[in-house]
Amino acid sequence: MSKNVTRRVVLRGTAIAVAGAALAAPAAMAATRAAMPMDHSGMDHTGHGSHDPQPFDEVYQGRRIVGAPVTGGHEAHHGGFAVTIDGKELHVMRNADGTWISVINHYQTFADPLSLTRAAVEKLQGAVLVPITTS
Repeated sequence: MSKNVTRRVVLRGTAIAVAGAALAAPAAMAATRAAMPMDHSGMDHTGHGSHDPQPFDEVYQGRRIVGAPVTGGHEAHHGGFAVTIDGKELHVMRNADGTWISVINHYQTFADPLSLTRAAVEKLQGAVLVPITTS
């Protein structure tokens, strides 16, 4: 005796398989990340930062760069760190893997906000940073 397989049975099986894979993936990724060895610099084996970034206040290539943790507002949503170049905000964001990007170097990732800010200063080549305005 052969059993007729309906479209509903196939779709139900597919949905169950997709849901199971979606639930298993985050747990597997967390276990893999937890197993990554750390070196003494605070970096994991991928070279990405694993700890909260350190505040900084320095002059780099003649530009005053400042970075500090924040607890509220828009910056807290994007990694909890605010950066300025010559007093003007550089919009930065922390990626899920712990790396950082900015509006100046949006397609290049950095291990921490200090290296990201220095790279932004180099990219600006003396131009004035124009902050992003939101309405």
